[in-house]
Amino acid sequence: MNVLQIHGTDAGVGGGPIAMLRLQEGVRKAGVQSRILCMKPTLPDSVAFPQMRGERRLGTVTSRLGFNDLHCLGTFRISNLAAYVEADLLHIHGVHGGYFNYLALPRLTKRKPAIYTLHDMWPFTGHCVHSFDCDRWKTGCGHCPYPEIPNAIQRDTTSWEWKLKNWSYRRSDFTFVTPSTWLSELARQSMLKHFKVMHIPQGIDTELYRPLDPEISRVALGIPAGKKVLLYIVRRMNPSHKAAHIKGVDLFARAVKEMPASLKRETVLLLVGEGGEHLAHELDMASIPLGFVSNDRLKAVVYSAADILAVPSRAENSPLVLVESMACGTPVVAFNVGGVSDVVRHGVTGLLAEPENYKQLSEGIVQLLEDADLRACLGRQCRTITEKEYPLQLYVDRHVALYRDVLNSM
Repeated sequence: MNVLQIHGTDAGVGGGPIAMLRLQEGVRKAGVQSRILCMKPTLPDSVAFPQMRGERRLGTVTSRLGFNDLHCLGTFRISNLAAYVEADLLHIHGVHGGYFNYLALPRLTKRKPAIYTLHDMWPFTGHCVHSFDCDRWKTGCGHCPYPEIPNAIQRDTTSWEWKLKNWSYRRSDFTFVTPSTWLSELARQSMLKHFKVMHIPQGIDTELYRPLDPEISRVALGIPAGKKVLLYIVRRMNPSHKAAHIKGVDLFARAVKEMPASLKRETVLLLVGEGGEHLAHELDMASIPLGFVSNDRLKAVVYSAADILAVPSRAENSPLVLVESMACGTPVVAFNVGGVSDVVRHGVTGLLAEPENYKQLSEGIVQLLEDADLRACLGRQCRTITEKEYPLQLYVDRHVALYRDVLNSM
């Protein structure tokens, strides 16, 4: 088997690219040939998207008209690449962000069957990655209530984009995969309902992500002895950033401010992501901003140093940080949104709060920080469930089996 993985990046920044890289390494060990097609390759055997002269200039025009991806005419030349010609199968992991023209999908899947992993709602909406309370994506979009949600649009052309995507998919050959049951259910209610939609949960290396000695981990990170540790991970913590709104940076700040003053004095915030120092200053609480952390071993140290992980997102699919934290025996407090409840099971692997109810989120944080026995119980269950349901090898095996099924059905 020879698989061509498709994403905007091979740099391993963000949940989608990380999941793709872990899958690529796993399937290669299983004997599958696999290469990555992306924008700016950083790995020796990755391949760059073909581009045509004038695309940027054309992009300024199409974006003003409300279309973010149609200027990428080089996408139609992917079929000329040797990596495409040699591939038996395409595996698409993400094609939104101004580097891939979805209208080329019928051409690309005409000779090569494709698997398309959904990491958000964008593939079946008129532009947004998360629709929140809007369900216009079921019937054709238009009159978009959230034009500023990524990928933001300058004009409301959501009805046209919905129609163009639907036109493209109906002429393509796909099997869709989702990491969460929530997204599977939405996909089956969308324009994708005519396709096979499979649920394959995320997988991680449970030997790499495992419980480490918490005291040693805290010393390594400079955390004072005797402190409780609340961990928050988000790529960008600047509240003015559009993605920060989806990740609930403001809701996390409100939840922390609701904590009793006595508990806040006993607790250190461990902040992972860009702009953590600004959030630390706003909260006026003992904090250690670590910046962006990409190394898996260091991330295992961070999770092991924490008592709990807070995930205050307004919308999520199935973020990897949930499974990574659980694998290290660290329970999670989160809002019950999207696919979070697949992983964070209330009273089993963490605590769930009503969406956007920051006071309830704060109550969950306080409960776990103050109850060491409950924390330890949930931590043990986190590890047990992760080893059983989310090992990387199971994730890889499921994909290899799917690759074979798709190729055998041709």
